[in-house]
Amino acid sequence: MIKAFRIVTLLEGFSLLVLLFIAMPLKYIWNLPQMVQVVGMVHGILFLLFVVLAIMVFYELKWSFKTLGIILFASVIPFGAIYIDKKHLTR
Repeated sequence: MIKAFRIVTLLEGFSLLVLLFIAMPLKYIWNLPQMVQVVGMVHGILFLLFVVLAIMVFYELKWSFKTLGIILFASVIPFGAIYIDKKHLTR
């Protein structure tokens, strides 16, 4: 379970970076919205999977609600996935 969560965390974090730093500039600077549609959908699915897995790992590792909150908050910050991986998932 933790290995799957770690993979989804890194994929979700990467998709957020692609969305913010590649797809959004393409949409608003060069008027090419197609990439936002594709990357946005992929990111949305990965984010929902991330939340579900975070809750499952919360019960498995007996995290506090504070830890779960920090992990969920870090997932919406660029490069937050790296923090989650290094601080909470790497042993």
